[in-house]
Amino acid sequence: MAFEPPQRLVRALGEAQRGGSDEVKGDDGSGKWLDQLAGALQQAVSLRELTVERVQAPGGRSSLVVLVRQADGTPAVLKLAPERARPESERAALAHWGGRGAVQLLPPLGAVGDVHGVLLLERLRPDLSVRSLPEAKALLEAAGTLRRLWVEPPAERAHVFETVAERTGRQAEAMRAAADTDAEVGELVDAALAAREELIAGPPEERLLHGTFRQSKVLAGERMPWLAVGPDPVIGECAFDLARLVRDRVEDLIASPSGASITRRRVKRLAESLEVDQERLRGWTLFRAVESGVRARRVGREQDAELLLEFAGWL
Repeated sequence: MAFEPPQRLVRALGEAQRGGSDEVKGDDGSGKWLDQLAGALQQAVSLRELTVERVQAPGGRSSLVVLVRQADGTPAVLKLAPERARPESERAALAHWGGRGAVQLLPPLGAVGDVHGVLLLERLRPDLSVRSLPEAKALLEAAGTLRRLWVEPPAERAHVFETVAERTGRQAEAMRAAADTDAEVGELVDAALAAREELIAGPPEERLLHGTFRQSKVLAGERMPWLAVGPDPVIGECAFDLARLVRDRVEDLIASPSGASITRRRVKRLAESLEVDQERLRGWTLFRAVESGVRARRVGREQDAELLLEFAGWL
């Protein structure tokens, strides 16, 4: 089949190779995966007797998403991801959630087993996310969806998932290196790292978390009004998961003359509505904003970096 990977995916994989990821830098196999993607897609479609409708564009930054139909005509989504995107961790999390608050993982057809890095999912509405709602309603719906995902992790599959301490430990190393070469971010990095050390010092809360939750990750569905997609699951405390939602629509916050006070009210409101400690939420929001800002600067996305670091300064 004629096929061109979405440019957003190509750019994102290139960024990761240049250091825009907390993974090991250099050749992580993503380039080879991209070169072989057309063949992998054809194989996955043939094995599952699928009919391709179209590649979702602009699509995601870490995987290829293809709208397909199963042999019986049922619409579905085929997702292919490189190893660095941890697709098997996503598979395990979706299986554990079983469609509660998240997109449903569809079983393989017939005798076809699971293919590494390939997921077949129920079809949601890729053109309609919670982000399309007015801000207050969007936050409410997103928070309600997130609450349903916070469950005990599967004991027999716990080794599949990273912990918050492990993931943020890698990120902290990259942040320290950035601070050594960029004095402008040094103070914020120091504050973020100090917050992390304090947050991970106590006994860890163990919940299965989405890991990269934001409004655009919540799509409209038929089975339920809103369902989460695209997790990068991790085990840890709920405040870590909620922290990414706090900064949603950061460009609007920065453009507002009262953005700092709106941000502080948002932290308070989300913490109270989801019964999360407000100071722990503030700390993880700081860490995650600084980490994202430093990473954006590292790969030349200067505008994104400025927004995120200004936001972090309000916390």
